[in-house]
Amino acid sequence: MYIHNKQIITSGVPVAQAKKAMIMLHGRGASANSIVTLENHLHLPDTAIIAPQATEHSWYPYSFMAPVENNEPALGSALALIDELVNDITGQGIGKENIYFLGFSQGACLTLEYVARNGAKYGGVIAFTGGLIGEHLAEENYQGDFAGTSVLITTGHPDPHVPLSRVEESVAVMKKMNANVLLKVYQGRQHTITAEELELTVQHVLK
Repeated sequence: MYIHNKQIITSGVPVAQAKKAMIMLHGRGASANSIVTLENHLHLPDTAIIAPQATEHSWYPYSFMAPVENNEPALGSALALIDELVNDITGQGIGKENIYFLGFSQGACLTLEYVARNGAKYGGVIAFTGGLIGEHLAEENYQGDFAGTSVLITTGHPDPHVPLSRVEESVAVMKKMNANVLLKVYQGRQHTITAEELELTVQHVLK
């Protein structure tokens, strides 16, 4: 259970013909098909969209604030799958500086955890309602230099799943790694993605 197979939904331009790629990570209980529909709200020309499907629609079993070991081996399997996708993309000639990551909720947490463990100059990072994973942040896991990569992190406050304090901790880690982070907090917003957040994505990350 929770070992993730390579089940991928693709959209946009085929990787071999694309100039950019975006890895989209869905939330708990959702699907790769559902997250891919965000492309309709974003301006993504010349972009290959790759959305993996989590086993049983969940990347890891417990809260992202649980001890990391409680979410293994699912979490490690999910991170390894993303790494495999990145290697597939770079192997077809798209550099990391042209790879974008987007995730919502559980997928946003996974997005931030992957890029923070593998800091590099990426095209951009979008985390809709998420934070770095673990009961406490193990900052020794976070390696590399984002070299000014644009990162957008949004959240509602209060949010039933993601405490603002963890979002702010995550922003601090990313900034320390030289990411250009924009944090947007929406008071009383439900656990969803709004039109304004999609517009901010275009302005801050996809510009």
